[in-house]
This record gives sequence, structure tokens and C-alpha cells, in this order.
Amino acid sequence: MDFRGSLVEPRALSLLTKVSNFLSEQGIQWYVVGGFVRDVLLGRGTADIDIVVAADGLGIAAKVAAALDGKYILLDKVNRVGRVVLADKGAPSTREQWQLDFSTLKGNIEQDVAQRDFTIDAMAVDLGKDYTEVQLIDPFHGWDDLHRGVIRAVSDTAFESDAARLLRGVRLAAELGFGIDKKTEALIQRYSHLIVSVASERVREELLRLLAIPRAEQLLPYLDKLGLITALIPEMAETKGVEQPKEHYWDVFEHSLKTVIAVDFLLRQGGWEYASEEVLAVAPWSAVLAQHFDLEVSSGSTRRLLLKLAALLHDIAKPQTKAIDGQGRLRFLGHGKEGATTAANILERLRFSSKEVRLVEIMVRHHLRPGQMSHDELPSHKAIYRYFRDTGDTGIDILFLSLADHLATRGPQLNIAHWQEHAQMVEYVLTQRFQEERLVIPPKLVDGHDLINIFGMSPGPKIGELLEAVREAQASGELTTKEEALAYIRGHLLSKAV
Repeated sequence: MDFRGSLVEPRALSLLTKVSNFLSEQGIQWYVVGGFVRDVLLGRGTADIDIVVAADGLGIAAKVAAALDGKYILLDKVNRVGRVVLADKGAPSTREQWQLDFSTLKGNIEQDVAQRDFTIDAMAVDLGKDYTEVQLIDPFHGWDDLHRGVIRAVSDTAFESDAARLLRGVRLAAELGFGIDKKTEALIQRYSHLIVSVASERVREELLRLLAIPRAEQLLPYLDKLGLITALIPEMAETKGVEQPKEHYWDVFEHSLKTVIAVDFLLRQGGWEYASEEVLAVAPWSAVLAQHFDLEVSSGSTRRLLLKLAALLHDIAKPQTKAIDGQGRLRFLGHGKEGATTAANILERLRFSSKEVRLVEIMVRHHLRPGQMSHDELPSHKAIYRYFRDTGDTGIDILFLSLADHLATRGPQLNIAHWQEHAQMVEYVLTQRFQEERLVIPPKLVDGHDLINIFGMSPGPKIGELLEAVREAQASGELTTKEEALAYIRGHLLSKAV
């Protein structure tokens, strides 16, 4: 196998040659292992390279970083794993970089790969040789599994050794378009409960990578079948079997999964089996919206991924808020507010950043707001102003959450006319948002000093209330000048004095 030549991308080959020269000078035996070998054999590009060395992995990583002008990161002091981050100088974007993880060889190379997760990642190549034809080290037949498109655990103890592999196996299968071996699938189901033992930072990373995979309509039901959704988020288990009003086609749990799938559909990332072409045709979309949802929020997360997470959690508080009103109707009063608190607790537990937590919390809290802006007509400018005042730029995300919620409520019983009205309303609000900045941030006509100096008011909450009333009147087009704003305030104060 010509691993060095035709299979390896030239920039990667150049980097590996530099590493080889440095390690050869040190007299250190080394191997390329795992995902890089797998991806090269599949013809996939990758910037992550795993290397095992017959030496102290941490010490070697620090030396390689210094020799190649890279950044050294300590990953695992106990297992002696270090990372080197290098700029990819030949890449089109200056933001691209190589990530080399150095670990310490455990026994011989066959013993080392025996401790890895899946057979397709338990292959190695010795690039310290002088010849071009390199022998693939493949004691667990990963090459055969690559050809068959199968994810198979190296051993029955793979998930007990590292429970993060429970999510990683599903993620690899989805990313590669592979199936999971039946025995491995049974092992994941058996050990799914162990996911709670994994460091929250690692769970967050795997969860985000799972959410980044398009076509959630295939992935989410499979994660549920394996027991991973409720193991990962135990609060979701409470939503299973919770009955909903007659407008809903599914119970709360299934509705939540379907809402994530509908988000993918609306963001042009997946399908919706209950939709015709006209359903998507009337849903708003543009290059500006695509750019909005691609915005990075924190390390590894984007607006799109956090919207999918909010979709999964938007009804998380329905079980505890379920009640029957005086007319015998099923109600979930306050589930948005309670759900926001629960969602925030879940994300904090999983070590999401404060910015990520806040965005999802706002989406869950206000997910019903779009439907409350108007009834049987387009929202007023004042209603749109109030909406974005309370939600900020997260209001865009919430509008799409409301559309996904609609699709996941009706399912196969979708009323096209009602859907068109909802989509038209969202389109109108978005148009107003992008075209009329005054709806979001009206230009300041008066301030607190004006109210104190002109009207003799004392500092206090009353000033804030009056200024907010002015901003609302601006948004609705009632006021456009300072003189009009002062007259408005004067009239308001006189009416209160009567």
C-alpha cells in the first residue's frame, strides 16, 4: 500500500516528513494510528493526526511543538498524552491548523491498538521506515470493516474502559454512513447508562458533533433506541408517554425529537417525511439567514446547533406543568419559563459556556412568543419591537423554532393553509427585522436627563417606564422627532395627573 505517496494529501505528507525527521534524529520509534489512518484509506481529508511513540508522549509533544514552532497542550497527564497545534501554512484559510496528538506506546503496537475503541480505528502504520511501500498493521481486521461499512468494537470491554465511546460510535457511523455491528449495538444498549460517568466536557464535544450531522430524522430515533438520549439527559425520560392536546400528533418526547428533525428540514439540512415541496417553498430562507445560523457561538457550537438543542429541550417542563383546566382542556401553563430553567441546568451540567446556556435558555423561554404576536393578522410594528426587545438577535432563531414546533405538532395532519399563514408571518417579521433597524434599536429621541431637566422628574423606575413607552411609540411610527417625543411625554404626565 502506497501510504506515503498517492494516498496521503501532500500537505499532510510534508508535515509527517518533518515529524519523521525529528523523531528519527531522536532515535524514537513511532506510528501513525487511529482516525488518520482510517480517513486516508477512505480518501477523506483530516487535520487530526494521532501518533504513538515508544517514549514519553508528553515530553515528545513538547519537543515537537518547540521544533516545529507549534503550540503545546497537555491533554492527559496520567496517560501521558500531549497535543501539538500547528498552523497549516499551505491551507486556503489562515484559520486552518493541524492537530497532532502524541501518546505513549503501551507494550508493542499490536497491544496498543488492542486498547482502542473500534476496529476501523485500531489500525496503524510505521512511517519511520525508509521504504515507500508501508505495511498496514491491522490485527482486528479494520480494513475489512472499512470495506463493509461497519463500526465494530475492538473488545467487549471497550465501553467499560471509556464510556465516551458510546456516543463516538454512533457519531462515527453517522458521519461515515456506516452501520453498527449488531454485537456492538447490543453492547452500547447494555452500557448506555455509563455515559453519566464521562467528563462533561467530552460529552459536550460529542453531543455537538452529533448535532452537526445533517439528517437528524435518521440519527435521533437511533440514539433513542440505544438508550443514549435519556441516559444523557435523564429529564427527557419524563416526557415519554406524556399526552398532549388534540392538536398534537405525538406525545411530548416524540414531538421533541420531531422538532429537531423539523429544524434540520427548515435550515435545508435534512428531510421531513410529511412535507410536500410547497411546505418548504413558503418557509423563509436567504443567504443572510444561512450566515446567521452558521455563526460560531463558542468552541464547536454554532447558532444552528444550539437551535437544534433548544428544539430538543423546548418542552422539557411539560410533564411537571401538565394540568386540566375548568373546561377539561389539557394545559401546560408556564412550561416555557420552567423549561428555560431546566434547560439551563442541563447545559450547565454538560459544561456549555454561559453564552451557549443563555441563548438556549432564551429560545426555550420564548418559544411560544411568535404565535402570540398577533391573531389572524400580521404583527404590528409595536409587537415586533417588543418581541426583539425581549429576545434580541435570538428572536431570529425563535421564529424558526416556532415553525419547527408547528410542523412537529401537526405531523402528517398539517393544514397547509395554516402553515402558509404561519410562514408568511415569520417572513414578514424577518423582513421588518432586517430592513427596518428602528424596530430593534430605535434612535434615541430623549433620555433620562431630558425628563429630569424639562419635566422636573426625580430619578427612579418611572423614568425608565416612560422612555420605554417612547421607544415603543417610535417603533410603531407614532413618533419620529424629539419634539414629538416630548409632547408625548407631556401628555402622558398630564393624563396621570388628572
